Amino acid sequence: MPAASPPTPAPSPGPTSSLFTDTIHLSRAHLTSYDPANLSRIEFANLIALGPASRKRYLLSLLNDCTPTELLFISQTVAPMLRRDFLAELPPEIALHILSFVEDPKTLARASQVSKRWHDLVQDEWLWKSMCGTYRFNMDTDNAEEIEYDDELVEESSREPGLFPTYPMDPVLQALTAEESLKRQEQSPLSSWRRTFSGKSVDDASPSYRKHFQHSYVIMSNMRRGGYLLRSHRMPIATPDGGVVTSVALDSDRVVVGCANSKVHIYSANTGVLCRTLTGHDQGVWAVHLVSRGGYCDEPESDTKALGDQSAVPLSRSPVTNGCIHMKYRRALGLDMPKKRRPRTAQRSETPGKPSDLCCTSEGWGQPNPIVVSAGCDKSLRIWDVVSGHCVYILRGHTATIRCARVLHNRPVAVTGSRDTTVRVWDIQKGRMLRILQGHSNSVRCLDVCGNRVVSGSYDASCRIWNVDTGECLHVLAGHEQEIYSVAFDGVRVVSGGMDTTVRVWDAMTGQCTALLQGHTALVCQLQLCPTTGLLATGGSDGRVITFDLHNYTSLQRISAHDSSVTSLQFDSNFLITGGNDGRVRMYETQSGMPVRDLSERCDSVWKVACKGGTCAIMCKRSGKMVIEIWTFRPRTLHL
Repeated sequence: MPAASPPTPAPSPGPTSSLFTDTIHLSRAHLTSYDPANLSRIEFANLIALGPASRKRYLLSLLNDCTPTELLFISQTVAPMLRRDFLAELPPEIALHILSFVEDPKTLARASQVSKRWHDLVQDEWLWKSMCGTYRFNMDTDNAEEIEYDDELVEESSREPGLFPTYPMDPVLQALTAEESLKRQEQSPLSSWRRTFSGKSVDDASPSYRKHFQHSYVIMSNMRRGGYLLRSHRMPIATPDGGVVTSVALDSDRVVVGCANSKVHIYSANTGVLCRTLTGHDQGVWAVHLVSRGGYCDEPESDTKALGDQSAVPLSRSPVTNGCIHMKYRRALGLDMPKKRRPRTAQRSETPGKPSDLCCTSEGWGQPNPIVVSAGCDKSLRIWDVVSGHCVYILRGHTATIRCARVLHNRPVAVTGSRDTTVRVWDIQKGRMLRILQGHSNSVRCLDVCGNRVVSGSYDASCRIWNVDTGECLHVLAGHEQEIYSVAFDGVRVVSGGMDTTVRVWDAMTGQCTALLQGHTALVCQLQLCPTTGLLATGGSDGRVITFDLHNYTSLQRISAHDSSVTSLQFDSNFLITGGNDGRVRMYETQSGMPVRDLSERCDSVWKVACKGGTCAIMCKRSGKMVIEIWTFRPRTLHL
């Protein structure tokens, strides 16, 4: 029998074969959760040890392998990641300093639409105050008040559809006027910083430079491209001299026109409607002055004794009891009202005072109604209540035609100059003459006031500086060789022009002549002095308009504005407006002297032009009729 072989044991599993099998199973199990991005991020992170150059080469190799579609996807993904709001990360002070270098207001308006943070920054008042300085938009913060309009003077017939102008405003600028912007400003995180920085709360009634800039910018734009004619009044001329406009006064509410036919017309500056016609003068009116309602009283505590109350003649239609006028006229003049004095912090005791307005208007002394002062050939001074249209006082004392009249700011004191060689001071609130200023030897042709001082120019070829409160003649300015026709006074300098074709600049403190300015070849009949910029504009019968820099007494521009005499001259920081006997009303750039455009159609002759606060009044003769045109350059919101 064959022998059976012994059993052979099974071989032991080798280590290599078992590891390979396990790896395969693990790899198959991991395929379902494998992410190539993780491997790439790990590899990219490990390159930090090799330096930034290796990381850039790694990225460049990936970009080279990408398709155009993938590159576009990368570009769209990376672009938002590179954006940084640098203004939001900076302190407010530095962010506002950066924005202050932007000189275009439209750019700022667009910037306010980027984000809420940028919107809050652009709304800051300090930024718009700087913008006002860049565009030379001046705002008197001591007297900044909301514009109020007297609806009693607006007839119902004037409120017709389509009467008010509509100016297209840039949609970017409209973003600054939205009500939501005001709410955002109050709720913004910058509000607390503004209160800390400015020392004022949000509720303080402080002027808004943003609103002031917006209003002034719209007016400037409208003046460049053309305004809107509110009304054009045409009146027949009965006699050759009867329809001549001799004087005009203009404020934000009214246009007062004095005529040689003894009438005074009052128009609304908002609608152009004829509101009142004041009749009472026996002869032609040569001077009008408008006193705005409200204001403060800067009158001294103790009034100087009047020379005589008999100079005031109340009208018979006004009931008089114990020498007093009717109660409604006392209220209109503020006689029975407590005096509203200026706060001590706002008093200007150390300054020369506020210069007179070129448009023959002055701030009130706290009276509730506006007042018109008129004078002329009948030798009397009349005080009118504008609301009722009644004459309150007839002040007599002059013995010849009253040629010029001015009213002091915030005081019921009027000064008149007459052909009887005297200057008289009147209390127009109580209706009495205060004092007579004597010294001139010929007719007093022109006046200008600043504070409590008055400068009078006369045909005796001299100017005199008077103290209204004492009646003292402070200085006699002698130097002109012929009659003086125009003066300007800002409290520091006196400028005079006359028949000798020269313009002289005087020091108001010493009375010395500091400069003799030449350039005209005929009578210098128009002057305007700007104390803030030190600019002087002169107009003559030769049709020339010359601007001077009073810092170095050099001429800046010599403009051949008209073919004949310059009858009106007015300028601000941006525009120079002139009217002439050649029938043209022209506007020029103040800084460069370049012509902008004509403000109205050509006529026979232009008598007066007054422009203030976005309203322009043109008095002229056209086709044998007296024409009074009232233009507006204001935004629509002020008319509603």
